Amino acid sequence: MTIAIVDYGAGNLTSVKKALDSLGSRAIITSDAEQISGADKLIVPGVGHFAATAALQRNGMLAAIQAAIRHETPLLGICLGMQWLCAASTEAPELAGLNIFAADCTHFPSQVKAPHVGWNDLEVIRESGLLTGLPQRSFVYFAHSYRVPLIEHTVASCEYGGVFSAVVEQGRIFGVQFHPEKSGTVGKKILENFCELPC
Repeated sequence: MTIAIVDYGAGNLTSVKKALDSLGSRAIITSDAEQISGADKLIVPGVGHFAATAALQRNGMLAAIQAAIRHETPLLGICLGMQWLCAASTEAPELAGLNIFAADCTHFPSQVKAPHVGWNDLEVIRESGLLTGLPQRSFVYFAHSYRVPLIEHTVASCEYGGVFSAVVEQGRIFGVQFHPEKSGTVGKKILENFCELPC
């Protein structure tokens, strides 16, 4: 089984790969459309400005990801990668997201410090394949200034300047606003659950 970590110039690529390597998974970092198309699972990481997702339209990466989704290839979006799975973000309103999740990402309110950086707990709202085996109120590591609102497909939320989506899940597509590769044993369990999903 091969997991392709999609390289569009804005991901925490090495840390994600090291976390997967520690689980014994075969992970590759790639921006090659053929490798993306041929992978058993995909991870779209991300750190930084929503405008960085424009690079996914180069080299056939977007088309390869869309084809993989049509073939029900499991996909995990991390942080900016999760936001890209939504319709849009006010951070770069000229760019469309993938629109798997019909939501717009917005900045934290001025009453709280942004970015939201550090450890915070998860409120599990409903059963989730990605969160299997984790207790309620597990702590994970966040680093973001924009957030996804609560939507139909939210499976876990977080409270910071209001409640927002921390984990979203629809079929074989998953998104996490936090960084599992930096979230210790909890993050490792989440990545392990993703790796163990049937292809």
